[in-house]
Amino acid sequence: MTNNGSTPAFDPPKRKKKNMFAVLCGVLASMNSMLLGYDIGVMSGASIYIKKDLNISDTQVEILAGILNVYSLIGSAAAGRTSDWIGRRYTIVLAVIIFFAGALLMGFATNYAFLMFGRFITGIGVGYAMMIAPVYTTEVAPVSYRGFLSSLPEVFINIGILIGYCANLGFSNFRLDLGWRLMLGIAAVPAVFLGIGVLAMPESPRWLVMQGRLGEAKKVLYKTSDSDEEAEFRLADIKEAAGIPLDCTDDVVEPVKLKKGDPVWKDLLVHPTPAVRHILISAIGLHFFQQVTGVDAVVLYSPRIFEKAGIDDDNKKLLATMAVGFVKTIFILVATFMVDKFGRRPLLLTSVGGMIVSLFFLGLGLTVIDQSTHTIHWAVVLCLVTILSNVGFFSIGLGPITWVYSSEIFPLKLRAQGCSFGVAVNRVMSGTISMTFISLYKAITIGGAFFLFSGISVISWVFFYTLLPETKGTSLEDMELLFGTFFKWKSNAKELKKKKMMMMMDAEIEMGSNSQP
Repeated sequence: MTNNGSTPAFDPPKRKKKNMFAVLCGVLASMNSMLLGYDIGVMSGASIYIKKDLNISDTQVEILAGILNVYSLIGSAAAGRTSDWIGRRYTIVLAVIIFFAGALLMGFATNYAFLMFGRFITGIGVGYAMMIAPVYTTEVAPVSYRGFLSSLPEVFINIGILIGYCANLGFSNFRLDLGWRLMLGIAAVPAVFLGIGVLAMPESPRWLVMQGRLGEAKKVLYKTSDSDEEAEFRLADIKEAAGIPLDCTDDVVEPVKLKKGDPVWKDLLVHPTPAVRHILISAIGLHFFQQVTGVDAVVLYSPRIFEKAGIDDDNKKLLATMAVGFVKTIFILVATFMVDKFGRRPLLLTSVGGMIVSLFFLGLGLTVIDQSTHTIHWAVVLCLVTILSNVGFFSIGLGPITWVYSSEIFPLKLRAQGCSFGVAVNRVMSGTISMTFISLYKAITIGGAFFLFSGISVISWVFFYTLLPETKGTSLEDMELLFGTFFKWKSNAKELKKKKMMMMMDAEIEMGSNSQP
């Protein structure tokens, strides 16, 4: 068919529906994050009964709640090298096995020391899962909905938190020494099914290319792409990033070898390029501000916050806490479907802006209640509304997009270690907030604590506005082109767009020349 009888008409391929196999892989990998969410949610209520049963102090409660994040550093630090060694898929299986063992130990704990040992094992499994789930999902996902799939780990964290809150309420009427053990130990059951499900997933195509297994990588890409053309384009990008000649058609080649002296950490921390330095600062900032803005204080200590707001009955506190989990889950689902439509940056800035306002008015409401000798109903309502709005705003942006950004912006050879470094920062700050919140609000009042979180949120908004570019629609292999000049990332994005247009024009010209007799 011709256009005006001379030039062959270009009939663009129709857009295919979402590749459900890729979606299923992302869902299965991300469900590991549900185990972390469950532990966070269930500990908020279980700690009430653990304190009564084991007769422990507030300081011991703080350590019990937050120490998991410190222990998870071991898992996240080891996960980068482990995933490069045995692959992304088997690293996920390893994370599930470790978490399973930790849940059983906590369920059978006879004293505080035994319980802390169970937290240690569980924390290592959490560290592995938090690092590897977003990396695997990002590497499997097609570009068109990579944001959707990359935000799934945060979705399942929130689902896990909600299930944990439900377990609190469900087991709260059991015998004191049995109820909290069931709350913690029951997490071993879904871990078994998750481990079995993960074995049905394919390995990451990018890891397969790094191992020289091009034939297997190509098969996975054909299964997880929206079209055959996209699969070929993704394979070419990965080969180029890995330093493999584009004209290589062998199914098996020599694995990509790194130079001696562990250059991954050297390239990441010691002598990074301007682009890698910008990426690393952005990733660290995302993980740092995600935690220091106080979300774990709200989630872990929501029963105490509701008590400060005037709710004294344990069951009512747990019901109010369930409302927090429900709102977080609903809003994270909204964000998941919006991230590829509106982009990462608008959602992130809107999210943090809403958190600034919510945290300020939460601090105001708690201060009014704290300084009053009788119940002030409008202040109680204000506290409830702002707690729910804070977790809602967190869940539409800062919660999921931290994982989307950090899992997609690192170069291929640095991705596993870069993500593990980000997770380490995340867990350190989460542990710091979790283990100091009670002491913090006793020192500066609970209202003052949330005024502090609001001020930190202002700083985070400025950081994100200044340093983070929009990455929607950019292939993983082209991410470095967006970074490198801190305050001129928009011009980098324009250059990348020009590059893509030139590639498309060259492809159309080549197609036209090939169609000539």
